[in-house]
Amino acid sequence: MDEERSESRAGGAAGGARDAGRTDDADNTATTGGTETTTGRTGKPDTAEQTEQAVAGPTGRAGPARKPEDATKAEHVKKPEHAKKPEQPWKPGTSRLSGGPHDSGPAGEAAGARAGGDEAGREHGPEGKPSGERAPGEQPEQPEKSSGPGPGAGRPASSSAVPHNSVNQYFFGALDAPGAHFGIAGGTGATANARRRAVGRLDAGEADALLGPYVRPDCFEEAVRALERDGVVVVVGPPGIGKRSAAVALAAAVAEGTEYVVLSPGRSLEDLADGRVTFEKGVGYLLIDRMREAATGTADFDWRRVRDAVREAGAHLVITTVHPVEGEAPGSVRHVPWQPPDLTAVLRIRLVRAECTDETVEQSVEEMPPGCTVAEVAEAAGRIAAGAVPAEVWREYGSGAAEPVRNWFASGRDPQEWTEVTTLAFVTGAGYRDFETCQERLEQWVASTFPVLANDEEKAQAHRRSADRRLMLAQNSLVAVEEHKEGARTRSALVFAAPHYRQWVLEELWAKRSTAYWDGVRDWLTELVDGRPGLGVQLSVASALALLTRPAFDEVADNYLYPWASGVAGPGGQSTATLVLQCMCLDEGLAATALGVGREWARATDPVLRSTAAAAFSGALGVRFPTDAVNVLLRLTHRSDDAMLALAGLVAVLLECGEDTGAVLRPLAYRLKDHRPAGRPDARGGTGPDGRGGPRAAGRSARPGVRHRETTLETVRVLLGARTVSTSRLVCAALLEQDPAQSDRLGELWAGLLGNRPRRGEALRTLHATLHDLTAVSTDADAAAARFGRSVGRALSPLERPQLSSALRLSARRPDRATTALTDTFLTAVLSTED
Repeated sequence: MDEERSESRAGGAAGGARDAGRTDDADNTATTGGTETTTGRTGKPDTAEQTEQAVAGPTGRAGPARKPEDATKAEHVKKPEHAKKPEQPWKPGTSRLSGGPHDSGPAGEAAGARAGGDEAGREHGPEGKPSGERAPGEQPEQPEKSSGPGPGAGRPASSSAVPHNSVNQYFFGALDAPGAHFGIAGGTGATANARRRAVGRLDAGEADALLGPYVRPDCFEEAVRALERDGVVVVVGPPGIGKRSAAVALAAAVAEGTEYVVLSPGRSLEDLADGRVTFEKGVGYLLIDRMREAATGTADFDWRRVRDAVREAGAHLVITTVHPVEGEAPGSVRHVPWQPPDLTAVLRIRLVRAECTDETVEQSVEEMPPGCTVAEVAEAAGRIAAGAVPAEVWREYGSGAAEPVRNWFASGRDPQEWTEVTTLAFVTGAGYRDFETCQERLEQWVASTFPVLANDEEKAQAHRRSADRRLMLAQNSLVAVEEHKEGARTRSALVFAAPHYRQWVLEELWAKRSTAYWDGVRDWLTELVDGRPGLGVQLSVASALALLTRPAFDEVADNYLYPWASGVAGPGGQSTATLVLQCMCLDEGLAATALGVGREWARATDPVLRSTAAAAFSGALGVRFPTDAVNVLLRLTHRSDDAMLALAGLVAVLLECGEDTGAVLRPLAYRLKDHRPAGRPDARGGTGPDGRGGPRAAGRSARPGVRHRETTLETVRVLLGARTVSTSRLVCAALLEQDPAQSDRLGELWAGLLGNRPRRGEALRTLHATLHDLTAVSTDADAAAARFGRSVGRALSPLERPQLSSALRLSARRPDRATTALTDTFLTAVLSTED
């Protein structure tokens, strides 16, 4: 597979306004992935606090060169002179986040990150069939149509036989952290948004949901004419003005069919022009949140090539971006400055479609505040349609939503009040004791930025000791206390008085506090996550940093994401960095930025960064962008065992989310077939690439040899031997039950592994264990075993089938009656397979 081209690190994310934090569509939502740290063992934590992170081996260093005074800290962390690190790092031992609403409003469409292109390869056509040659195992963006596996419980853990040299934290499914205040992209449809892919074929239901209430702005017809004339049009504008919905509406207006395919935002102009995406006649292609590319003198020529490729195929391509054209706009492809539609019309049509009463519609229209974005109106309409009071809903949107926060900051505030709101922004939902401990540590890190505390350390410490923090918190209008019942006891949780305050507090802090203050915040948070504070605190910190990317992406990337991902803050920092990307994936507008960051980590020379990238792509990032995730992880398997584990984890999370697990299985089976050893019979009786027959024998001997074959086989072994976290059953058994459409792919993987003599013994034992687990997870184990046997039989050669029958029976160790009967069913199906 071709290596990804190296480009500069993800640049410019979301803008400073809250508009950057809104999506174009009402159903854009939030959730995060469930978490499990694997260290060669299996086990599901009973609570968020019991989730552990483990590390063994060296950790790398990356990030800005900033020397600390304390040599025990990472190189990049700059410590203020006044700050004295305690002899032992503080750990909030019992810190837990309590229940309550999310601390932030809906997700937003923000600027995409600048990142390199995918590996070279062609895309599938609309029906998912390969339409061109591709590097071995490279995953297309348009997966085959599958039967759509339902939600499952598969949560893989790593194989105990695989050594770990760095932290591995996988995020599978919905996060099990009751009461956590994630503070990003709230809403009732939260889980659905983060548990669906952002690329590939746009299903009819999603397309109808976007097109049904769509209101055309004045610039719509101009874009339609350009799309009809050139086949390509670029929609340019700030976040939150409805560009994603506009892209679908434009494609629907001119495309011959009703099929729409969403391409990865990481696709470059070169990818689009050079045939790495195969455009099909009558299909509408959408590239949402295109990442910024380095300026070149050939931009117009590149756009012309893209236009010609799309025209020749008879397709249409709509690209959206927040990045305006630098210099003179390309003459070959029209770049249309986008405008929002009539917001009153947007609100009316959504409420009418939801069958709201005339009184509710008129009241909502009358009370709609100025300054709203399309995304805000769409989300507010959804809440009103669900029964919320319009006046209460509108308080969180428009130009007046931030007024209470801005008024609070406009008054003179003492150091304790500054650190109160800063602590609450990053550690939301904690109890009094943990909150006060966090605040006191923050005050030590930022004391030098306040003249009243900077000159006399002894006086500053006395001030911190004597401060009546709870009284101050009670007088802070931005702070509220929630009481949560946990069985027979009640817990207090400190939260913002209104969930949307959190975003505005972070933006006001960024605008009003100096670099020295933010240096202290950085060092405080680095110390906090390095102390392994528990999953709840990690999630709160991660969601706050995800929100901070909107006004200050460079700050988050340079001081948190890259240093933490490289091991500066230990395994706790690595797992928190991956959580930040997971939280960004909850936001339609930040997801492309998260993808750019993850790909940069994967291209790094630092093995610790690559390990963190593998963990990130095994969770929500992989669900949102499965094509990119598989391409990245397959490339990393040649350099890291962690990528093999991550691929197994990605299969499990895709299965749980009801997404296409074939996104991983198909390219892996392709690679395995491509690396068939010389002279080994294939399923059709031919031989491999030894020059004496077999499919595609010519030229195969020049392919990468033993090393690539061994890597592929080891990746297959890890995947087929992975177990779920929730049930400790083999993932393969769960796949056979919940995603039967992938049975043939699994058969190909098993056949390849069984044909490798060094791994055959372990493969036979794992296969027997799979049949054993199938009796526990399947509602009709006999049918699943028979289907599985036919798939394996088709992948084996006629000579290999009887060998499997005798070897599998011999490998069984004290088989139970049910497994023995299922093994007979499986082998009968294998032997009865017709060539």
